[in-house]
Amino acid sequence: MRFERLLDNVQRAEQRVERRAVHTQVQWTTLKAAWRAGWTPGRIVIAGLVSGFVVGRAEPLGALTGARWMQMFAAVSSLMASTQAASAAEQAEQAADTAQDAQAHAEGDYYAGEEPAVEQAFDEDEVVVTAPRPAEAATELSER
Repeated sequence: MRFERLLDNVQRAEQRVERRAVHTQVQWTTLKAAWRAGWTPGRIVIAGLVSGFVVGRAEPLGALTGARWMQMFAAVSSLMASTQAASAAEQAEQAADTAQDAQAHAEGDYYAGEEPAVEQAFDEDEVVVTAPRPAEAATELSER
């Protein structure tokens, strides 16, 4: 095979991988939205009742001593904390993506075929002063 033909094959394979990655991302987003929409309060209560019944049948209440209750409480609380942390991380990731898109749009990195809504001229020597974020302000106050 000639080098040009091999190069064309590689480029086509890369394009195919990119298309499949985009398709997979779309499918994952759809699945995530459907999964979250499916967990209505009624279904959550029913799932809790069923799992409680199954646990009660599998392990009698007599086996749950004080230490077991504490262990179960610790496990449930850590599960809730990790779920909240994952949710917060996902929201932060979405916010970061939105900020990156806004920054790219402001800097002029537009997607193919997209025109800027408003062009702004920035002076490179211009200094922009912003207030410190709350965490930075609290750190400065605590260090004094």
